[in-house]
Amino acid sequence: MELIDAILRAGAAKADEVEVYISEGESVSADLKRDRIENAGGSKGFGIGIRVVVGGRIGVSSTASPKDWEACLAAALASASLAHPQEWGGLPGPAPLPDAPQINDASLRLDAGTARSICMEMLEGAAEHDAAVTGGSASLARGKVTIANTSGILYEQERTSTGCSLECIHERSTGFEFDASPFMDLDPRHVGEQAAFFAEHGADAGEIETGDYDLVLSPVALSQFLDYVLEPALSGRNVHAGRSWLAGKLGETCIGEEISVFDDPSRRGLGSTRFDAEGVPARKITFFDHGVLAHYAYDLRTAYRYGQESTGSAVRAGPGGAPAIGVHTMVIDGPRDTVDDDRAVYVNDIVGAHTANPLTGDFSVELSNATWIEGGEFGEPVRSAMFAGNVFDLLGAVAAIGREERLVGSAVLPALRLNKQRLIGK
Repeated sequence: MELIDAILRAGAAKADEVEVYISEGESVSADLKRDRIENAGGSKGFGIGIRVVVGGRIGVSSTASPKDWEACLAAALASASLAHPQEWGGLPGPAPLPDAPQINDASLRLDAGTARSICMEMLEGAAEHDAAVTGGSASLARGKVTIANTSGILYEQERTSTGCSLECIHERSTGFEFDASPFMDLDPRHVGEQAAFFAEHGADAGEIETGDYDLVLSPVALSQFLDYVLEPALSGRNVHAGRSWLAGKLGETCIGEEISVFDDPSRRGLGSTRFDAEGVPARKITFFDHGVLAHYAYDLRTAYRYGQESTGSAVRAGPGGAPAIGVHTMVIDGPRDTVDDDRAVYVNDIVGAHTANPLTGDFSVELSNATWIEGGEFGEPVRSAMFAGNVFDLLGAVAAIGREERLVGSAVLPALRLNKQRLIGK
């Protein structure tokens, strides 16, 4: 608190407004090389981000050293002097915050032995199939963010996270699986079993003819399309700059009429929060309501520039740099049903989603660990196939939304069934 007070007092003497963002964390991890623990250790991190506003000019700077805060403040002021002025309505003041989502596991202990045990459980699961482990990892982390400004905000939030992953190979076929959570509720054995299963299963893969097929997108595959196409398209900055297919479409039906898409920071997830990275109270934002585009996402800077209101959508990867527009916990909802009773190609993951065009929604990706599925059971694996199309058309062709959900990054997602999608095979 003394550090924050010193920065705010010194900054207020030279700037109209000052914001301080402090991120501190601690973690332990263990890494596998093949079936042995290669290394295990811990790390600590600390960072200060300072943002100043002078006559509508915004400057930012950061440092990992608390004793260098004065130089950091000077750098932020210098960057503001070089910035172009913009419309600015002020940093937010104190406001009621929503109820806290469960993102902090008080029982979590940062112990390298626990990380090692998670790795050993993954190896036990992998032993259920004929596949060799090539690598993997386990991690436990605890962190805290604090944000304060000259408008009177002082918020802090603690969170924990756990994660594990494993990669296996059988002949020339590979398999990968992971799990992540804010709590100590990972299922490492399942991670190992699934990674080894897909590696062994894929070794007998057959070719698929070019044609139209019913697909089941796993939550992992679906998340790739959301990360690289849908989220950027919902950004108010991209919309107003003409870099989004959704620009000018508020009130229009843009995806399937039974699908709703929203950001719900109160849902349990790795990005769940009570406030965004600028101190604006986080709240549920419905982007698509039964297929109709209802909102775009805004941070303060973009909202002021275009005469809008912040949606509490500012995020930071760390204290360095300025906040950016993002989502906290993306959710897709609608009528739930089984997605794999009837025969379809199950797409476990995709490769190349980063090449998709966020302006148009067009994509061309390679299927990874694809296999036929029917009656909830995996059948013949598919060697390789390309999947090309448009993400917005894809979300308009959803035939069913799976009943179960999975936490994938900053999203809670079901599997989706898509009918008559074009695959390019042999």
